[in-house]
Amino acid sequence: MPTKESPSAVRDALAGLIPVSVVTGFLGSGKTTLINRLVQRPEMSRVAVIVNELGEIGIDNDLVQVSSEQMMLLNNGCLCCVLRGDLQETLRELFIKRRNGEIIDFDRVVVETTGLADPAPVMQTLMTDTLLQEQYRLDCVVTVVDAVNAASQLERFSEPVKQVALADRLVVSKSDLTQPEAMSGLVERLREINARAPLRHAQNGEIELGFLVDVGLRRSRARMEEIERWLGPEEEHSHAGGSHHDEAIRTFSLRFEQPLSWQAFTQCIEVLTALRGPDLLRVKGLVNVEGRAGPTVVQGVQHLFHPPVELAEWPGADRSTRIVFITRDISRETVAGLFAAIGAVGTARSSAQ
Repeated sequence: MPTKESPSAVRDALAGLIPVSVVTGFLGSGKTTLINRLVQRPEMSRVAVIVNELGEIGIDNDLVQVSSEQMMLLNNGCLCCVLRGDLQETLRELFIKRRNGEIIDFDRVVVETTGLADPAPVMQTLMTDTLLQEQYRLDCVVTVVDAVNAASQLERFSEPVKQVALADRLVVSKSDLTQPEAMSGLVERLREINARAPLRHAQNGEIELGFLVDVGLRRSRARMEEIERWLGPEEEHSHAGGSHHDEAIRTFSLRFEQPLSWQAFTQCIEVLTALRGPDLLRVKGLVNVEGRAGPTVVQGVQHLFHPPVELAEWPGADRSTRIVFITRDISRETVAGLFAAIGAVGTARSSAQ
């Protein structure tokens, strides 16, 4: 895990960065429809959309001007960019062209993954590329779920299970084509995989904008409700995970009432990532570090962690550490035991699963 920077260098690290939303979902789930509806809104007229293949996002009829081989301006002001190389390269090129006035002054990026894609590498890119960190920040992962076919897809394939597990927001499409009993069963299955991600139903891609944007922490002096949105609701749930094939996705959180030693905390994370990195699907939390006035934001995907960011102050009266884990076949007891063994804390209290 990266070494902690001085507070003065990182307190405003979140300010001014361009938010990036990752839209994922299995084949035919409705990602393109959702994005098309989003970019038609007046509030989203300064968005850069990155897709893997132009044909996947039916925008050809809206094409106004080709600004380069890869970038096109749409009639609503949005920019569409075809991803043919590395995501890092594409994002850097976008930022340079924006700075030079060659393309629109976009204030948000939406990345659409392919239906078979694992969203983790996209998240890792945004969390670990040092050049991108100066310009962009990961806002949220939105996973679109096909109400008609998702139940069987979650049984047969590992990709949609991971897409659901890593989501900050779940959008269920085609619910009007599904019987209530089947929908109830699907929602229960989604809750088993990811109990913390808020869920909404979309009709023909229509959904309230506030559900999909500005989910992540936006600035150093974050409000409590923003942190709640980022970490997810703190509720009690039954054991999460599946007995389907080799999938055993678990979502749980640890809470520590006393401040933690930063050295011990980073040692715990380093041991955990070294031993079980591929199964540590996502970690995000606020850590009360000994001797620091505000909380430290930590987040990682598998074995890669974003440089920690210290907030200037706590957003509310609650000063306890809260860390959310999404894992495959790693139990809460294993992680809590590791923290206790290394000596970061005495006893951890679970707030979910």
